[in-house]
Amino acid sequence: MVILNWNTCDLLRECLRSVYASRSCGDFTYRVCVVDNASRDGSAAMARAEFPQALVIENAENIGYPAGNNVGLRALGFGPPPSPLSRRASSGEGGGAGGEGPPRYALLLNADTVLPETALADMLAYMDAHPQCGAAGPKLILPNGELDLACRRSFPSPEVSFYRMIGLSHLFPRSRRFGRYNLTYLSPDEETEVDSVVGAFMMVRREALAQVGLLDESFWMYGEDLDWAFALKRAGWQVRYNPAVTVLHVKRAATRMSHRAQIAFHESMLLFYRKHYAATTPWPVGLLIETGIRLNLAWTRLREFFTPRSPTRKADL
Repeated sequence: MVILNWNTCDLLRECLRSVYASRSCGDFTYRVCVVDNASRDGSAAMARAEFPQALVIENAENIGYPAGNNVGLRALGFGPPPSPLSRRASSGEGGGAGGEGPPRYALLLNADTVLPETALADMLAYMDAHPQCGAAGPKLILPNGELDLACRRSFPSPEVSFYRMIGLSHLFPRSRRFGRYNLTYLSPDEETEVDSVVGAFMMVRREALAQVGLLDESFWMYGEDLDWAFALKRAGWQVRYNPAVTVLHVKRAATRMSHRAQIAFHESMLLFYRKHYAATTPWPVGLLIETGIRLNLAWTRLREFFTPRSPTRKADL
């Protein structure tokens, strides 16, 4: 599994504790690779000192979410060798793995998640029981007990995005037509095939990953998990939501104070639209979509430029 971290030392510690508590719950082995995107809070040093069984990689700069995860995926044997942008700071065999052949699954896990002891075993059993499933994710619960709506999603097609932008998805969340963005018309406890799950906990089958490749590093943050799921679905794999496993997700622990993260969201929306929908969208509709995204992007840049930054505010991502 790959845990990408940026300035969330305490949360990373709790995440790793929960990961290694899973060792006794099921007959499986795993390796943990912590990729640190140039944190300044001692995260990497903490991981090396307190979890020597993990492989820790420190990037010299913050290279973004997909590129950072790809560093870890390559280090664990998925795709080509690790990028020269990173340097290996320490190494170890996570969870007793090693010498047993290539891993069957890759797991992207955010540092701001906490796993129940049986989460890994249960998700592995779920994937084994669904051989056509290329990727799956659990139910993610926020600290206030609410569902993290991003844990099961439809692709933001022009139609789905339009319903969200004009507020129909909020007005009619139970509508199968208007509530597709976050599938709010479905019970949070309904196991189902979806368009995408979220990269905070995304388990991907090795064969599927080999077929579609690593994350697209054209994205800097946001949208890369949707893009990955889009490629998996196009290649004939299923993406499934498994609510039988519940994981705590603090969410945006590293990005909520970041100027660049706010801007990256809209940049990713534009990139995703251009990559997957622009060629098949009538040009008048496409013009409206691009104009809407660009206006939101411009407004976000203006707002963020004039937003005061407190002395304790973390540096931009």
